[in-house]
Amino acid sequence: MKSKPLQGKVAVVAGATRGAGRGIAVKLGEAGAVVYVTGRSVRGMPSSMNRPETIEETAELVDAAGGRGIAVRTDHTIEADVCALFEQVKREQDGRLDILVNDVWGGDPLSEWETPFWEHSLANGLLLQRQAVHSHLITSYHAAPLMIARGSGLIVEITDGVGYHYRGNLYYSLAKISAIHLAEAMAADLKPHGITALAVTPGFLRSESMLDHFGVTEDNWRDAARIDPHFIASETPAYIGAAIAALAGDPNVAAKTGQSLSTWGLSEEYDFTDADGTRPHWGNYFKQANL
Repeated sequence: MKSKPLQGKVAVVAGATRGAGRGIAVKLGEAGAVVYVTGRSVRGMPSSMNRPETIEETAELVDAAGGRGIAVRTDHTIEADVCALFEQVKREQDGRLDILVNDVWGGDPLSEWETPFWEHSLANGLLLQRQAVHSHLITSYHAAPLMIARGSGLIVEITDGVGYHYRGNLYYSLAKISAIHLAEAMAADLKPHGITALAVTPGFLRSESMLDHFGVTEDNWRDAARIDPHFIASETPAYIGAAIAALAGDPNVAAKTGQSLSTWGLSEEYDFTDADGTRPHWGNYFKQANL
């Protein structure tokens, strides 16, 4: 197996400031890719999420992992920003784009759990669609022509959950299911051009914000299971990062086009583990816990 299976490949990870996006960007870099790291949070100018992580930090982590990280501040809800991003990629990479990962989210503060849709803030619900659905569509719209010109490419939609079941909040559910259908629909349109599109979900993601929510760190994260017992089955962003890197390096990935996949299922197929060497399986845990 080549140590750098993605050497020479060019990726854009949209929404790579933190969480799954950061984990994906780093793992693509570890596999040798040039990774354009995009998002709204830059040093000295945080996004409305007001988190400390920045795209520059993610790009530096990509470099440290063995790839090349290029931070480009991009608001993926603003088409002019997205156009400028792909013009930069086209100019700097001689038109090459091999991998696009749509991970833009920002919906956590907009989701009002245990609130029926007619009592939920409509403004927040609609903004969630703009940030987590419209942004993905705008980004894919401008990325696809670069892939079509070369007759190859992989587009990955990051979602929550496999399939079309209700996820407990109408606006959240609509956004996550939309990501799955975007992958399915894009797969159909792009298949004649040799481009693969699919969706991937993590399990219970142990992101920076989730660690902060429970008041723990990666060193003592198991303590949070006293607050939420399901957290014991959580996984780090590196796990979904390994999943996307495995897909990107699979010469037969086109066989999966249009599918909705999971980190735990892909870990069994491609034989990768989480950062601590474990193999979390949210699907089995979900069934056993009757969630």
